[in-house]
Amino acid sequence: MGVTRRSLLQFAAASVVPAPLFAQSIGPRIVSLDYGLASTLLSLGLPPVGISDLADWDRWVVEPPMPKSVVDIGSSFEVNFEILVTLKPDIVLTTPYLDELLPKLQSVAKVVRLEVFTPGIGSILPAAIAATRKLAGELGRENEAEQFLARADAFFERCRSRLAGKNLPPVALVNFMDARHVRIYSSPGLFHNVLERIGVRNAWTRESNYWGFETIGIEDLSKITDPDARLIAFDPVPPDVLPKLAQSPLWNRLAFARPGHLSILPPALMFGMVNEAMRFAGLLTDLLEKEA
Repeated sequence: MGVTRRSLLQFAAASVVPAPLFAQSIGPRIVSLDYGLASTLLSLGLPPVGISDLADWDRWVVEPPMPKSVVDIGSSFEVNFEILVTLKPDIVLTTPYLDELLPKLQSVAKVVRLEVFTPGIGSILPAAIAATRKLAGELGRENEAEQFLARADAFFERCRSRLAGKNLPPVALVNFMDARHVRIYSSPGLFHNVLERIGVRNAWTRESNYWGFETIGIEDLSKITDPDARLIAFDPVPPDVLPKLAQSPLWNRLAFARPGHLSILPPALMFGMVNEAMRFAGLLTDLLEKEA
């Protein structure tokens, strides 16, 4: 696909409405090479001892907060194995995206490999829920997982109830890559699943890749013909984008250039799991309820 993990995380962040955290208790020493799995650990009451890309957690993920005791082991593709060995983990959590690291990781600790964003897995939110249960089974945290998932389901239902009966516009969800290109989200992705769950239509009906997005030119937004459709972009928006769009004849011919048809939301991690789905649901519900 020619997409690096850093580019996948380039316009991301995560969880405004985190599930309540359980008090930390004695358990296995776990290192996570994935943000979504790390945030799930927190909701299972098992904070990791180390994670990859910790330096960017507060920029991209934000909530749940990562305890100060957690150690940064470098980027997921450039793991600092000296630090990893020093942490003496019992378990390393990873995904198929990092399979090239498996031989080295397996020499350090037991590796638990969980699939969420993989070809053929289908809709991401159900896959994330299944991965949460599988992770909990590995860690003996089944009860905590069911409590967490029940809270998440209740939260989605509250969002849906808040929006029920309102005249909601269809929404197109994007990250601006630059003033000429956006990454747009649709089926089978996490954000699209959240839209379905809370009763909001996705204005972009074309199916995307298994990550849940495709990159398109600004001109392709003209394919969204519903006059009521709203364009919702996520921070961070590159600082030169909005000034350039204001001067762009191409942009100004689009319906989204009209006042009230473009909104900017705080960052939300589109490549996360259940906590990240909750954050997006909360951000979007707040916006649509306020403007309905």
